[in-house]
Amino acid sequence: MGPVYTVQCFEDNTFVKQAVDSQGWIDTPTGRIAQVLVVDGGASLRRALLGGNLAAAAARNGWAGIVIDGCVRDLAELEQQQVGIRALAPMPLPTEKRQQGLVQLPVRIQGVWVRPGDWLYADRDGVVVSSKPLM
Repeated sequence: MGPVYTVQCFEDNTFVKQAVDSQGWIDTPTGRIAQVLVVDGGASLRRALLGGNLAAAAARNGWAGIVIDGCVRDLAELEQQQVGIRALAPMPLPTEKRQQGLVQLPVRIQGVWVRPGDWLYADRDGVVVSSKPLM
């Protein structure tokens, strides 16, 4: 759970890498809060937007979780990381690096609008997005 940081990209994880390589938390008057990276990958099933190396970077940099409307790879490595990861499917092929994508804009994930700063809660059963903290 945590506030959302968004990336929009299609079969190019340049900005996903940039996000997970950066600080994954925000400091607030009540303390440090880990963020959730939400990636609008256009629901592509042709390339993986996240793999073991990027998941390890996300864990090192304090991200609470990653939700990808697209694919991931290196499942055994992803399971070992201390960051929650949800995606549509596994896909072994990596992306091309074309430096294309956008960050911190409203994205539509499987029909649901997710905005930067929204709060995302996830478990094995699903994902809930709220405009404000629920707890």
